[in-house]
Amino acid sequence: MSSTPIDIASAIQSASIKRHPSPHHDLNPSTAASSKQPVEPASPTSSVSSNADSIPDSALKPIPRRANLPPLPDMRFEQSYLASLQGAESYWRIAWITGRDQVILPLVQGMLWTLLLSGWRYWNRGAHFRGATLGSKVRRWWWNVNNWKIPEETQEKLSEKVGEFYTAQLGGHD
Repeated sequence: MSSTPIDIASAIQSASIKRHPSPHHDLNPSTAASSKQPVEPASPTSSVSSNADSIPDSALKPIPRRANLPPLPDMRFEQSYLASLQGAESYWRIAWITGRDQVILPLVQGMLWTLLLSGWRYWNRGAHFRGATLGSKVRRWWWNVNNWKIPEETQEKLSEKVGEFYTAQLGGHD
């Protein structure tokens, strides 16, 4: 029974492997970049014309690139899924691992991301320009750098607006 989960994982993995790829269908077509030829600069004795057809020196002597970055890690879902299936002993364990990886974890990640964004919006909604905190100073500086007009804060409160509406609609009668 211990080999059944491994057999299932092996079947899932081997189903996506092409055993006999066709070079006509599975390779990218060749382009001008497929065959690289080094650029030979003109000899210093030859005169370079100043017309638009001449090649600029920046193209002949490009700026050297910095060292290449390391290769990107393989972040495909299949590899981590197969690794977690290796310890499964029963079909229920395989079902649990699949449900966890396909349903529960994406749901929890989406919920936490939404809560994080909602919390940020709630916390940031009271951001004012008239404060002594570092955030207020940076905000005022940024708006001044961009020549944006800093909004004026109104001292009216909602309760005062409601009171004015009440007196205007009902004429102050009870």
